[in-house]
Amino acid sequence: MAEKIRLLIVEDSKSLAESLRTFMSAQPEIEVVGVAENAEVALQLLQEEQPSALITDLVMPEADGFLLLEKLASGQYGKMPETIVLSSLGTEEVISRALELGAKYYMVKPFNMDLVYKRLLDLFHMREVRGSKKVVQSKSLDEKITSIFLTIGIPAHIKGYQFLREAIKIVIRTPEMINSITKELYPAIAAHFETTPSKVERAIRHSIEVAWSRGKIENLNTIFGYNIYGKNDKPTNGEFIALIADRLMLEQIA
Repeated sequence: MAEKIRLLIVEDSKSLAESLRTFMSAQPEIEVVGVAENAEVALQLLQEEQPSALITDLVMPEADGFLLLEKLASGQYGKMPETIVLSSLGTEEVISRALELGAKYYMVKPFNMDLVYKRLLDLFHMREVRGSKKVVQSKSLDEKITSIFLTIGIPAHIKGYQFLREAIKIVIRTPEMINSITKELYPAIAAHFETTPSKVERAIRHSIEVAWSRGKIENLNTIFGYNIYGKNDKPTNGEFIALIADRLMLEQIA
């Protein structure tokens, strides 16, 4: 049997930290070795427990997640654990900075525990590959995306519809692409459709704006089972792509 993933959780919300601890402790591949409410406590636990994996928030009192990542990136605490950032901050600048400092995945809150677990297994190459079943699932992927688009009001005739569909499919195939939207994802879509990355970005933005202007946001909340966005609370391109892709990936591993 493979050695267990030794996980340290860093989260200032006591309820969320406890939810993460309870969920991860129940997984056979994971041993939760500590929970910290800020970077200062986390650094102490890192020295004591030497975890192989780290899940951290960014915005925390006293000492935040960026300080923690900077300390780990400096090398003074030894080898950096495989790191996943969970944060309510979703701007590309923040995401890029976290990845530059060594985070392997960046997931915007609200997130799904199952997907965080899946990402951890991916980092340690512990997730089972499902061969032929994966091919069957991929055949219905277009239909699933189309269904979501129709439900939330993204019309098929606008250019962003195709770009957004392709973006979601790419992120499902290669999840790390969501962490490099400007440098990798937009150029990949642009190459596929023989256009420019800037046109891809603008068209995707337009398609999201159209959905919000049609007032079908309650349908999006219905799909995900809880209130994610309001009428005046539009997601970034990256947040929207990640939201749909994560949902579809969860269906694949269910």
